[in-house]
This record gives sequence, C-alpha cells and structure tokens, in this order.
Amino acid sequence: MTTYRRLPALGLGMAMIAIGIPAAEAEMLATKSITYFNIGGRTAEEIDNELTRKGPLTNSTGLRHPGATRIQFGGDLSYVEDGRRCWVEDVQVTVNTRIILPRWTNRKRADTDMALLWDTLASDIKRHEERHAEIARQYARELQDALTRLRPERDCTRMQDKVAETTDRVTDEHDKAQIQFDRVEAKNFEARMIRLLRYRSGRSTN
Repeated sequence: MTTYRRLPALGLGMAMIAIGIPAAEAEMLATKSITYFNIGGRTAEEIDNELTRKGPLTNSTGLRHPGATRIQFGGDLSYVEDGRRCWVEDVQVTVNTRIILPRWTNRKRADTDMALLWDTLASDIKRHEERHAEIARQYARELQDALTRLRPERDCTRMQDKVAETTDRVTDEHDKAQIQFDRVEAKNFEARMIRLLRYRSGRSTN
C-alpha cells in the first residue's frame, strides 16, 4: 500500500527593495499538524475498501490513499541595493505539513488478530507520512541555506533571477526525493508488513 503527498505550488514572497545594512540571518520555519478521517469495517477486506473510499484524494495520482501529507512551501526575503550591487537578506523559508491519517472506529471492538493487524498498518502509515514531512523540512532547510549563501549581483533583476533559479532547483530536488521514497516504500511494503506483524505478535506473547 503506497501513500502520497500533495505539493501545492511554491510561493516565495518578495519584500520591498531597500537600502541598508545586512541584518542577522533567520532560520527556516516549519509547522506541522495532524488530522484524521474515520473509517468503519470489521474485516481486513472491509477496512481496505473503506480506506479506498474515504482516504485523502491526491492531485498527483487522482486516487484516494490510506494517508497523505500535504506540503506547502513559502517564505519571504528582502532585496538590498547600494547603487553598485544587490543582495538578499532577511531570508525566511517556511514549510507547512499537514498529515492526514485514518482512524478505525471499530478498534475497541476488534478481536486480537484484527487489532494487531490494524495497529501495525496504522503505525506504518503514520511512519510513512512522518517521513514525507521530514523530507519536506530537510529541503526547506536546504533552500534557506542556499538562498542565504547567494552572492550579490550587479542589480536586483539579476538577483531575482538567481533566487528563482535556486528555488526551482531545490524544490525540484525535493519532488524527486519524495517520489523516490514512495517507490522504495511501495516495493518493500509486503515484506515490511510481514516483518512488523511478526515482531508485534512476538512481543504480545512474551
């Protein structure tokens, strides 16, 4: 079972051009929230059908999935010029991640085997989506650092072009990293679930 994230278009706000002394560097700002959707069902097949019917819809596939992480990059920066050159300062990259996870309403009434199966599956979905969020934070930090390190240009038009090129490069790398993570996870899903079920089953009998 593969889960996906939706990536809204990046919007990096540009503050006004000013003349002044470079200010202290800001740090990347990340926020995260978790929301849930309820599913019913009593058997593994019914739960799978509920996830397919009620799971979050993603733009990248046009399908519903057991979980999703919706990621939005943004931020602000200022351009400073002194008549001879232009540089950026007050760089503040932001990334917001909203993780969407399933909640099984019949969990408390489930028998031991179904409870074990659900807990293992739900834990794996959460781990998967948390990793999507961490990848987003990793690349937000990289973007923050890359923009902060940009060397001055002769004018602010050139500087704006460099900012746009850097933003496109880092966010493209981010998208590729997210896709590669999903590919690896999908390939290893069955073996991973069997291993986790055996581990959890062994713990419960000790």
